[in-house]
Amino acid sequence: MNPVPESKPNNGSVSTASSAKANARGRGPETDKVVDFLTSSPHRGWLFGLFLVLATILAYQPIWHAGFIWDDDHYVTGNLTLHSLKGLWQIWFVPGATPQYYPMAFTGFWVEYHLWHLNPLGYHLTNVLLQALDAILLWTVLRRLDVPGAWLAAAIFALYPVGVESVAWVSEIKNVLSGAFYLSAALLYLRFDRTRNWKLYCVALGLFLLGLLSKTVIATLPAALLLVFWWQRGKLSWKQDGLPLIPFFVAGVGAGLFTAWVEWAFVGAKGSEFNFTFIERILIAGRVIWFYLGKLIWPVDLIFMYPRWHVSQAVWWQYLFPVMALLVTLGLWLLSRRNRGPLAAWFFFVGTLFPALGFLNAYPFRYSFVADHFQYLAMIGPLTLAVAGIDKLFRRLRDGREFWEPKFCGTLLLVLGGLTWYQCGMYANQETLWRVTLAGNPDCWMARNNLGFILTKKGEVDEAMAQFQQALQINPKDPPSWNNVGNVLLHWGKVDEAIPYFQKTLQLNPDYVEARNNLGSALLQKGKVDEAMAQFQKVLQINPDSVEAYGNLGNAMLQEGKVDDAIVQYQKALQISPNNPNLYNNLGNALSRQGHFEQSVAHYQAAIKLAPNNPSFLNNLAWLLATCPEARVRNGQQAVQLAERVCQLTDYEQPQLICTLAAAYAEAGRFDDAAATSERARELAQAAGQQALALQSQKLLQLFKAHQPYRERLAQ
Repeated sequence: MNPVPESKPNNGSVSTASSAKANARGRGPETDKVVDFLTSSPHRGWLFGLFLVLATILAYQPIWHAGFIWDDDHYVTGNLTLHSLKGLWQIWFVPGATPQYYPMAFTGFWVEYHLWHLNPLGYHLTNVLLQALDAILLWTVLRRLDVPGAWLAAAIFALYPVGVESVAWVSEIKNVLSGAFYLSAALLYLRFDRTRNWKLYCVALGLFLLGLLSKTVIATLPAALLLVFWWQRGKLSWKQDGLPLIPFFVAGVGAGLFTAWVEWAFVGAKGSEFNFTFIERILIAGRVIWFYLGKLIWPVDLIFMYPRWHVSQAVWWQYLFPVMALLVTLGLWLLSRRNRGPLAAWFFFVGTLFPALGFLNAYPFRYSFVADHFQYLAMIGPLTLAVAGIDKLFRRLRDGREFWEPKFCGTLLLVLGGLTWYQCGMYANQETLWRVTLAGNPDCWMARNNLGFILTKKGEVDEAMAQFQQALQINPKDPPSWNNVGNVLLHWGKVDEAIPYFQKTLQLNPDYVEARNNLGSALLQKGKVDEAMAQFQKVLQINPDSVEAYGNLGNAMLQEGKVDDAIVQYQKALQISPNNPNLYNNLGNALSRQGHFEQSVAHYQAAIKLAPNNPSFLNNLAWLLATCPEARVRNGQQAVQLAERVCQLTDYEQPQLICTLAAAYAEAGRFDDAAATSERARELAQAAGQQALALQSQKLLQLFKAHQPYRERLAQ
């Protein structure tokens, strides 16, 4: 097959004369000398690439010290598939093993986990470098298309603050990685279109498939390529343009439908929040288009979660959004007789946004119909059009262009880089993210729930309760909000008040596993062991891999004296979660009650290895080593070391832990220290109103004064 000559643009906005080609690329003789040096020579192009990399790294400097946010725990920190070769196999061949079926993205996480484990710096730098790579690839594609100001469009894309969410959010490696495959595939296909080299075609198709396996939002690439050919030639040829792209369309549509099914089946993109009529979805789509365009024109007040609009086909003004979109399309179509560029940019923008316009359900629509990362690739269209317009204006400015153009472009990039640097600060940590989100969207109940979780972990339970209650007021039909309030009440020891909140949660969602677990724990605290076990068993019917349910069921059985059954439950839980220190500790307790003291010691040691500073684990081992009825297990010196460490961790303020230290001193033959320590434990217990513990300390004191150690009795 003879090569097809390269098609030259003839669209009314770019000159096709050979003498004007440099100007079309924004590299005329009046262009700033620095830009000319960086971009004019193929041998110097790498300098501009280096500039893009350095500029991107500097603009994103704040996220070097950022942590993980929101669902990064499902994608990275809590994702067990990243830990082993078996997990890598599951990433590719078991849909549902990961939050979404994007095996290339999760393979990237798998590699990163084995490089730097859970150090967030490595993950953030990977995203930043991929963003720089995407900018370099965009520059290369635009240069091949002879787009005016290609260098400026690529630099703006690298530094545009709307892109921060895709880069600063670890989980969104999906965007920057799929973007790299998208642009690489486009570049090679454009070369194929010029040369008809089918090796290039196959590589381009392979890159496109890898991109789909990173994030299926790039399924619009074949449509974008047809749009580019129409923009360049003014017409399309079925044989030359359409036929070769059929495999791309088939792969894109198939991957998109599969992702939609995964969102429905595994992610949860279903329910009343997604029940919209076709007219309502058109209203959503129209408003989404103008929202994103507005954020591109004025990229300020960017937040992680925007307000979710109330959509109603009975509200007349909501029809203005799709109507205006149609009018703009009509106007640009009429203009395309003289200049096809604006219509091509508009169609690229809207078409690339199509997966996020609301016609297909996506789980984040529960909270908002828009998010900055949804327009990561779509913004290329408007930004490129704007840069071409800027270039055209400066080419018309004959006098002073050499002075004003570099200053304008430099200032623009500095401002955008500064805005990006500032925007990165929002992603410093989870608490900052949700507080900034709530400052811009006070009615975001999801943000209030997540902030409440963080505050609970910090011990700021009062403020956490306030956040949960506000979330409940905003969205009283949200099961997690009811569950969260119940959790705080349970934390405060208000078990009777907590139970109705868990019950209300289960009324709204009977399969809410966490709430059922919590209800079982509350019932167990009330001594209603049978009712508690029924809840835990129901959880295991819903989710047979619930570690919490197995552990709680074991606790309930242990409380009833069914030690053998409890051990079975703990062992099942450990098979699922072999790095859970609480399970090792609980299994150690059960084995100790059975008289399997050496096994108990081994399990306590395993718990301490996983959680070295947990007072409960340290105390349990110290007590067993000090008081075990079997001499071969006891070790007074080690018991003292452990007990002293746990008392240091708790500032010698916990009387029960001080009792353990006293018993350890006695086992080590330090009876005077044991007696003095028992006296201290008795005083603290009395001051705290713990009369039973005070009585036990008194008995230990008398025993130690008689120079006798304490021995636990074998369970009967």
